[in-house]
Amino acid sequence: MKSTEQIDLREYGLDDSFIAQIVEYPDLYLSRIVSQEKSIYQAICANGELFAEVSGKLRFEATIPSDFPAVGDFVMLDRCTDKNGNAIIHHVLRRKNLFVRKASGKTNEEQVVAANIDIVFLCMSLNKDFNLHRLERYLSLAWESGAIPVVILTKADLCDNLLRKLQVIDSVAFGVDVVVTSSIEPYGWQQIFKYIKPGCTVALLGSSGVGKSSLINCLLGEERLNTKEIRIDDDKGRHATTRRELFLISGGGIVIDTPGMRELGMWDVSNGLDKSFTDVEVYFGKCRFRNCTHTSEPGCAIWSAIEQGKLSPKRWESYRRLKTEAVFAEDKGNYLAEKEKKFKNIAKINKTIQKYLKNK
Repeated sequence: MKSTEQIDLREYGLDDSFIAQIVEYPDLYLSRIVSQEKSIYQAICANGELFAEVSGKLRFEATIPSDFPAVGDFVMLDRCTDKNGNAIIHHVLRRKNLFVRKASGKTNEEQVVAANIDIVFLCMSLNKDFNLHRLERYLSLAWESGAIPVVILTKADLCDNLLRKLQVIDSVAFGVDVVVTSSIEPYGWQQIFKYIKPGCTVALLGSSGVGKSSLINCLLGEERLNTKEIRIDDDKGRHATTRRELFLISGGGIVIDTPGMRELGMWDVSNGLDKSFTDVEVYFGKCRFRNCTHTSEPGCAIWSAIEQGKLSPKRWESYRRLKTEAVFAEDKGNYLAEKEKKFKNIAKINKTIQKYLKNK
């Protein structure tokens, strides 16, 4: 144990929705997961911090990664002291929300980023890391999680076309606050504090080298996290954070740091896409044909909007791509089956046409 003082878990985000669940486990102790490294967790309870691991039953019953505890989760432990080894996590309390992405690479497995988040800071630097398509992914996943997204733009001092980039971001981040920060101008960092309230949990997401660790050090008021300089040759950062970790801010509020994620695979983001692409989906239902596929049908509202300059073709392509990824992640087998069926039908039609032309 690192402390023997009694800790008020309300400072760590505990609210009535979690308190109401505690009565179901009268013989266990409430705690919140503050960090995770592989299968070992660090938790904060009323008596302080201790290490913990999941019970055999919980491990056996888990069928997907999100069944396991994640940083930000409130859990029930068998003890609130580190005597006799690691504490055992028996239950994960029902979450307010969960930020999930598809694991990087070719796997189709979900990867839990953090749980019970109130606000998500979507961090992107204004140098070569600036990527609008990545921001669209972040926004969709943030809305899907149930947390409120805030775009944090870092390294404004390295950007010579700030106004243009802000206009581009405004075209995709509808109703989302955007905060511009600079390493040489403290005002930007000060704006961030207005989003940090007592008991409020904020998670930072972004690629390596965008300044997440520097931002957290600013919020904490001390150099708690290591920072890494970006590579001069490509402006890409080295990983300063290798694990997810939760910190209590002295002025009130909680912040969660996450490893840099350059690749951000889509999971099931149906609701997230609805909110992120309201400019696209406003045209759905306005086509001449009810079953319009928005490809080549006459009277398609989508393509009419594109032709009139009301909708960017790149924006429509982004929507289609993310929608396809979401469908693929949700039901890979059915997606591939439908794709194969589609190509078989095309091949069959082509074969019929070739036979017709040959016999003509």
